[in-house]
Amino acid sequence: MTKKKVLGVSGGQPITQSDIERMADEAERGYGDAQLRRAGRGRPSLGDGPARAIQARLDPQLHAALEQRAKADHKTSSEIVREALHEYLSA
Repeated sequence: MTKKKVLGVSGGQPITQSDIERMADEAERGYGDAQLRRAGRGRPSLGDGPARAIQARLDPQLHAALEQRAKADHKTSSEIVREALHEYLSA
């Protein structure tokens, strides 16, 4: 069995010369509207209108605790702050 030479990696998958030739042939045949989806621009919406950014100062211990919690929950610190603020304001 001949081992194919890997020319690169896309999405964790190896790309070989035969992959490149197959993709080029596909591109030359053209794509229909269903295959060409429009990529959205910017960040995803957080609600009905544009989101507003705020600033808050955190002492080093609170910031460290926020970062530790975000890492443990596999979330961003912004997600943690939004969830906490939502819970606080709905109480």
